[in-house]
Formats: sequence, structure tokens, C-alpha cells
Amino acid sequence: MHGTEAPSPWVQRWAHLVPARGSVLDIACGRGRHMRWFAERGHEVTGIDRDADALATLHDTGRCIEADIENGPWPLAGETFDGVVVTNYLWRALLPTVVASVAPGGVLIYETFAMGNETVGKPSRPDFLLRPGELLQACEGLRVVAYEDGFLDVPQRFVQRVAAVRERAGAHPARYPL
Repeated sequence: MHGTEAPSPWVQRWAHLVPARGSVLDIACGRGRHMRWFAERGHEVTGIDRDADALATLHDTGRCIEADIENGPWPLAGETFDGVVVTNYLWRALLPTVVASVAPGGVLIYETFAMGNETVGKPSRPDFLLRPGELLQACEGLRVVAYEDGFLDVPQRFVQRVAAVRERAGAHPARYPL
């Protein structure tokens, strides 16, 4: 069932950048594969999705917010998180809000479909496919630690993905393990 598969390898790879026991927001969390994974590692987790049935499976995991973030107001105005995770979801109008939700010292871990995906499957509408470099542009103001834009063979899909941190003002240069 969608949303119950293993956590994204990209999320797992860069999760070490989330401060220990830090708060994590999973946007368009579905059935919460990433919420569960971070909660198991001691993080306080919040998930947001419009699917009440999917969220009903997560109430023991963390804070669950049912909201249509494409047609309604952002329900977490003014809140920031030590980790913000987005996978397989794109709503361009929300990108500045997603980036603004990363707390100082926190990280954005984002992975979704890119142009070219229409040649191998769904999603295929340009509205749901990142243009070349678009995710990098959205992360302006964050320090990009890792970025990929290309084709994955199993399952076949075109993706863009980024791990980007909001550096603390005045802090010594941080070391972001690769």
C-alpha cells in the first residue's frame, strides 16, 4: 500500500543532518513512512496530509494535521522544524513556505519527480514535474549539501532531490558529513 513502503534511501542518507531529537515535519506524509522512521529514532514528528484515513494510522506516532495545503491556508504559520521532509510531492506555490519552515541549524530533505518522468510513467503532467534546477532555485538561502537531478532505474523515474541546511547566523563553519 502506498505510503507504507520503506523510507526513501535519500531521506535515510541525509537524516543524520537533523539535529539529535530534533523536530521533524513530514509534508504530504500519506501513511507516514518517514514519520514512523524518524519517531523510531527519537525525533518529535509532525505530519501533514489531506487524507484523514491515512492520518488515522499515525496518531500514536506524532502530531497529525489534516489540511488541504494546496487550497487552504498553511496550518503551521510561524512554526519551524529541525528537519523538513518532502517526498513524491510538488506544489510550487508552497515551495517558499517549505523552505521557510526549516529552523536555523535544520535541514530540508526533498525528493520528487522531475521532467522526463512523463516518458516512463506517472506523474506525467508538467505541473507535477520539476524543471531542471528548479529545486536548487527553491533552496536559495539554504546551504545545499547534496543535490541530484537525473534518472533512477528501479523503479524507473526521473527525480530531483536535495539536502540543504539553514546555517545558524554567526556560528563557526559547520561540518556536514557526506
